[in-house]
Amino acid sequence: MFDMGIHVIAELFGVDPERISRVDPLRRVLERVVSRSGLRAVHSAYHQFEPHGVSGFYLLKESHLSVHTWPEHGYVAVDIFTCGREGAAIRALELLVSELRPKHVKRKIIRRDPFE
Repeated sequence: MFDMGIHVIAELFGVDPERISRVDPLRRVLERVVSRSGLRAVHSAYHQFEPHGVSGFYLLKESHLSVHTWPEHGYVAVDIFTCGREGAAIRALELLVSELRPKHVKRKIIRRDPFE
């Protein structure tokens, strides 16, 4: 088996809207998550929706991490793709869950293997 990487797709439900409504609080969370997980950021970009909601994206040396929030539903969609280092992607999700404290998490892990 030849893994090209790991793709973690997660949905966080029941997140406090104050944590995910505006760019600045979410940016602080994501910067801690990227740093502490061992991922290496190349660039980041955020978009503030009105009246609330955020999309955040990190281009990583390993691939990418993105989040999209719907504060009115307490919902966060998470997408993490990393080449090679599986542990960092899993750790990033664990840290994000720890920071945002959702009531429920759904996750799916896809191991990218083009030769399977």
